[in-house]
Order: sequence, then structure tokens, then C-alpha cells
Amino acid sequence: MALARNEQLDSLPLMKLAAAFSAIALFAVASSAPARANDSEAEWALGGLVLKSNAAISMDREDLFISADEVRVDYTYTNHAPEDREVLIAFPLPAQPDAESYSEYYSYPDWDELEFTTTVNGEKVDYEIADRAILGTRDVTDLIAAEGWPLYWFRDYDFEESLSDLPDTEKKRLEGLGLLKGHDDYGILRVQPAWQVRRSVVRKQVFPAKSTVSVSHRYTPLVGGSVGGMLYPSNRESYPEGIQDYRDKWCTDDSFLAGVDRKLRASPEGKVTYYGETWLGYVLKSGANWLGPIKEFRLVVDKGEPGNLVSFCMDGVRKISPTQFEVVKQNFEPERDLDILLVSFYDIED
Repeated sequence: MALARNEQLDSLPLMKLAAAFSAIALFAVASSAPARANDSEAEWALGGLVLKSNAAISMDREDLFISADEVRVDYTYTNHAPEDREVLIAFPLPAQPDAESYSEYYSYPDWDELEFTTTVNGEKVDYEIADRAILGTRDVTDLIAAEGWPLYWFRDYDFEESLSDLPDTEKKRLEGLGLLKGHDDYGILRVQPAWQVRRSVVRKQVFPAKSTVSVSHRYTPLVGGSVGGMLYPSNRESYPEGIQDYRDKWCTDDSFLAGVDRKLRASPEGKVTYYGETWLGYVLKSGANWLGPIKEFRLVVDKGEPGNLVSFCMDGVRKISPTQFEVVKQNFEPERDLDILLVSFYDIED
């Protein structure tokens, strides 16, 4: 669905660019949107936290609201077993850093700022935090600790620089473990960390026998984004592979791109219109780990301002207000996670 990474900007002077976007707090942040995920049963297996399926508890309803300012998700579960079930519930965040984007040090999200709250049947509950280093599906937290390395390597510029001082034999050993990835730079082996960090919000939950439980999460998302990007017509023409990435991730179809072009052309006299991107992500696939499909699923995406554009990969979308779009599904089995692109436009004096 489309509704009408920063390779190149058009001709906006840098001083004007900085002045304009500092006023609206939209400096380039290329970390992928750190939104949340569906609840999933988990276990502390050898090597870390593992999401698992549950054959006794169904997700009867999921009502999900996503905007750049707030995320709300309400679940209804039923335990179909004849006895109470206590399970470990994990709510995983998207892993950082995003392998598909570039970000400056310290621009990555601080998970502690999410103001995350959970209620069960209306009562607030406590949770724990699990931070793990991962390589694909492999947990390498213990290997990282054994090397004495920082888990959040991408917040430590000096650490990555220190890797260049390692002997080549050590670099190759660590490459063999998968902890580093390297390339030959005119005979010099350059390396950088290869792992991502995933945070999960974890709690124990009792599901009474043959009963239904309501669970709600609320939090302020930490969004990613960029000033400008591949959506400018000149960039699309020069870098067709870049716009294909947008189509794959956010389903930006031709009608969406036409909407962008109309907005960019509609500049007031004496001004030039530029745009900024906001990225939101939600780990949706973990909702498929319960008994059967999600019986009733409802998604509402709020694009913020009526003049913004939004695109995400989902069918059956309908507009329900000047800024909100709704998807309703029955017996829904999510096959991919949810990525949302918001595009805002700004008129700058020429």
C-alpha cells in the first residue's frame, strides 16, 4: 500500500538546510525506526532468549495504533488448556544497528526513553530488560563478553577505531567467529563489528485455565529518519536501485511517487519545497507464534499532519480520517514485519 537513505540532496544551500530543519528538529538520523513488536512466548535457552510458539494460548484480538508520537497495542488472549499456564513473554525490539542504513555515533536510540508501560486486565505490571548480541539468529552475547568488548559497540567510536590496531591474525580469528567483518583496503585488512543488539522487554505472565486475559502496551516510539532522500525526481532517475529499496521496504508505488512530485512542484512563490522522511518499524511476525492465527486484527496508522504522505506494505487499507488509515483482518498470520514511511514537506525561501 502506498498513499499519495540519503544519497543526495537537491540544490538547497547547506546553511538554509540547517536553519530550516533545526527549527523543526528533523536533523538526519539514519537509525531504523525503533518501534516495538508483538508479544511472543520466550525461553532462556542456551545462548540467550529464544522466541517460541505456544500451542495452548490463542491471540484472539490485536488492536494496534502507530504514529510518530505514540504506539498503543491491546491484545486479548485465551488459554484453552484445562490448567493455568505461566509463560515467559518477550516483546522484542528491532535489532540495532540497521544493516541497511548508515548512522552517526550517538544517533542510535536510547531504549530507556521509550516510557514503556504494560497493563494486564487493567493493572500495571513490572517487566525486565534483556539485551543480547545477535548475528542473524545466533546469540553471541557470551562471545562478546569473553573478548571484553562493549555490547553497544556502535555508541563507542574509540572501540571501532581500536580494532584497526589488532594484528591481522587476530582480525582473521575474530572474522572466523563471525564477530568482525572485513575487507581488503589496498593490502590493509579493515574490520568492523558484525553483530547487532536486540533488546526485549520480558515478563512472566499467568494465563488462567479456560480464561481470557487482556494485555495492553503504551510507549513513545523513537523514530528514525532523514532530511531528504531518494524520493526527489532527480535522485530517482540517477539511482534507480535506491528507489527499488523504497519499493521493497515501504511499497512506494507509482501513485505515491506521483504524490511526492505534486507536493514538490506546488511551492509558494519565492520558495522551494523540500521533504523529510520519518521511519517507523514494528516487529509483527512474532504475533504468529500463538495458537492459530490472530483472530481479529486492526491496525491504525496516523501520518501526523494532513499534508504528509504515508506508505507501508499492507493490503485492504482505507482512510478513516484526514490523517489516519485503517487495516482490518480476520484470521491474520503476519508473514513480514511492518515498516512505515512518513513524508513531510517544508517550504524554504529561495
